[in-house]
Amino acid sequence: MSSLTVTATPRSSAPAAVVYAALLDAESWPSWSSYYEVEWDLPARVDRPARAGDRRTVCSRVGRVCCRERIVELVPDWRFSYEQAAGPFESHRGSVDLARVSDGGTDVTWSAIYRHALPLLNTVRRQRLQILVHDLASYANSIVSRHS
Repeated sequence: MSSLTVTATPRSSAPAAVVYAALLDAESWPSWSSYYEVEWDLPARVDRPARAGDRRTVCSRVGRVCCRERIVELVPDWRFSYEQAAGPFESHRGSVDLARVSDGGTDVTWSAIYRHALPLLNTVRRQRLQILVHDLASYANSIVSRHS
């Protein structure tokens, strides 16, 4: 079986801090993504921020698939990386990288590597990642608009 790498990069008008906060805000995901539930095992709070090693469950509306993810890297306002800990895509690793742009916005690059790619799913995986990262950027834009 071959591997598959998928990358999508939209631009958000929101600052990197807003995009990063949206990624960590599990309660907001059902309002802007194809996931009906994203739940941290130990929810991040003001007194206990999310950290590498934390786990969460992500459940998709598409196919009603739930996966367990382990956070492998958190760099505030810059990078969020995870890997599947359990579920149908255990060999999946993803990273969201944020790059500030001169107009105050952020380039959002979401990359995913599937070590065991299934050719029939490759197009779907590309489309879903493109939609997911676009929805994240749009959601961050809406946060900025509401507070303007």
